[in-house]
Amino acid sequence: MDTQKITSLSSVAALLGQTLRSLGHDPDPLFVKAGIAPEDVGNPTKRILTSRMQALWRLALDVTGDPALGLVVARQFQPAVLHGLGLACLASDTLHDVLFRLVRYSRIMNELLDFQLEESAETIDLLVKVPDPGPDFVHASMDLGMAAFLRMCQITAGNNILPVQTWLQRPTPVDTAVYQEVFGADIVFEADSNRLCLDKGVALAPLATAHPELARLNDQTVIDYLARQDRNNITMQVRSRIIEQLPEGRPSQGEIAVKLNTSLRSLQRKLHQQDTSFKELLNDTQRELALSYIRDSNRSIGEITYLLGFSEPSNFTRAFKRWTGKSPGEYRDSADRKA
Repeated sequence: MDTQKITSLSSVAALLGQTLRSLGHDPDPLFVKAGIAPEDVGNPTKRILTSRMQALWRLALDVTGDPALGLVVARQFQPAVLHGLGLACLASDTLHDVLFRLVRYSRIMNELLDFQLEESAETIDLLVKVPDPGPDFVHASMDLGMAAFLRMCQITAGNNILPVQTWLQRPTPVDTAVYQEVFGADIVFEADSNRLCLDKGVALAPLATAHPELARLNDQTVIDYLARQDRNNITMQVRSRIIEQLPEGRPSQGEIAVKLNTSLRSLQRKLHQQDTSFKELLNDTQRELALSYIRDSNRSIGEITYLLGFSEPSNFTRAFKRWTGKSPGEYRDSADRKA
């Protein structure tokens, strides 16, 4: 990957600018000095080179003199900063789903960072690693990221949510108290990755704000956005077309190829180059949507059957048992008992 072409959301620059103004600093000269056009800041159609964002962070740290500036900026975070991804997180079923979306669609934020989701017996962890940060990396930018991801969880599940433990890749700060105020007392600095470890019971608890249909619609918005950003990402384009076509019936690979203005052979070759296949993408997309829809008790099995492109409820039931080991009704009943 050409690191000189990696970009970040312009809304992050807008958030930093908003914070600077609240602290009495004019951000526009800093934008210009960092090579960022002020009119591009906050424009949802624009992305900013990550190298320029890092330059902006260095300038912001110089004018504020606050090494914990990232945590200050995170206080102003709202889900809309992440566009459709933030809104999809708001409508997620559980915090686990929130973290899953952050990992799955992490490219909307930055292609350089390595996002993973890990589970242990007691926790579900969001892991974000900065590969080879180097001496010029501004750790305040990652402070903002981890604090914002935690804030996303708190907005959806309650302000009392704190990680069981937090790992930060940054050097140990002089003042650790400000970090403990945000993340809780148990913080590991100079770790090999950034990690939020959430209690498993908390992460799997149903959220009162859950809205599967809104989550799916915003997922589609994110998929479309990523497809526009990377025309070479055939996987995202195929997923997008599958979701679009499913209510009209289970699409064939040939139909999707026509929608993408490519030949069937070319589509197969490109998917193979990305270590996947049309069958795998179709199955995964149907499964993810099915799990989302089945948690919405207002949807009948017949409606879900239609939305997922199955011709008969019995066909959907067989597929659902293959995915989960339970029938749709059994799965819904068990989810309701947990709630």
